[in-house]
Amino acid sequence: MNGRDRVEKEDGADASRWRGHCLCGAVTWEAAGKAVWQAHCHCESCRRATGSGIATFVAVPRDGFAWTGAEPAAYASSPGVTRRFCGTCGSPLSYESAEYPGEVHLYAASLDDPARAQPEKHAFWEEHVPWIAGGDGLPR
Repeated sequence: MNGRDRVEKEDGADASRWRGHCLCGAVTWEAAGKAVWQAHCHCESCRRATGSGIATFVAVPRDGFAWTGAEPAAYASSPGVTRRFCGTCGSPLSYESAEYPGEVHLYAASLDDPARAQPEKHAFWEEHVPWIAGGDGLPR
């Protein structure tokens, strides 16, 4: 990606580039391009993988994505699905599926600036835990 392909924000920060890292900072990542989608996931496997009631994802194009620090550990959580995480601190970092070969789904909380995430919907709402309120008006 060269400078002509970038979309620059008024403050000079590159709006088409996403960056993130794990808790300890060993595993870092970078992605170029507009998010494919952004959503809160309520499925049981995402809840268990994160130890939280909800997992928020930013999906980015695979062709603009790279691990830029230490290589993350990987776990095949189900057929065709790989979840990546830091082998040192355990932070969950990505969900990759054969069902979505052109995408990498990154945990929004791993973003250097998590406020950039703008979830557009709730996925698997029917599996949500009752103590997660859904009054944000996003589609389910």
